Amino acid sequence: MDLSPDQWIFWQSGPIKLNATIAFTWGLMALLTIGSMLVTRRLSTGLTRSRWQNTLEIVVLTLVEQIGNVGLPGPRKYLDFLGTLFLFIAAAALATILPGYQPPTGSLSTTAALALCVLVAVPLFGIEEKGWRGYLRTYIEPTVIMLPFNLISEASRTMALAIRLFGNMMSGAMILGILLSITPFVFPIVMTLLGLLTGMVQAYIFTILAAVYIAAATRNRARKPEPEPAA
Repeated sequence: MDLSPDQWIFWQSGPIKLNATIAFTWGLMALLTIGSMLVTRRLSTGLTRSRWQNTLEIVVLTLVEQIGNVGLPGPRKYLDFLGTLFLFIAAAALATILPGYQPPTGSLSTTAALALCVLVAVPLFGIEEKGWRGYLRTYIEPTVIMLPFNLISEASRTMALAIRLFGNMMSGAMILGILLSITPFVFPIVMTLLGLLTGMVQAYIFTILAAVYIAAATRNRARKPEPEPAA
């Protein structure tokens, strides 16, 4: 039993290899791209809408609402990035119902790449909102002593994002593989359903945490009211 899709190698030539992580990642991206093109090619603004469009609108509106609840003003501005994270992780979990498929999020390289995307996006959104000086100033607030601690916090939360998602997805696949070898009929079906639920929860948690980090980077501190001049 492979603990990670990295161990499932389809082709290798010297140091170059094509493993299940790469294959399933690109396959998943192609599926999401083609699916989005098919769903959005005939969007309707009238009362008559397709089921796919209704489903898409529910997903988009729910994501916008959740992003807004985190405290991000103008949540649609961050929908492209956060929505892509959620859909990729959720689709990776939902596709586990396909025989022979292993979620790419069960590889630490994939979850680390997703966490690095968040690490890069947070300062970009922060700089866009506050400017270079305003954003960099947050690392030395309230005093310069906090600089190393804030830098360590950036690195540690990135590692936490990657390891949390990797650990949950890998453990789910490992438990399912063990149950398949022991009881190949009843328990695997139940565990597959639980795995789908866990995958959706992990997609939600990862996206919300990314939104929280962006909200912290873009939030402007309230200015203290200036004292009124004495009469």
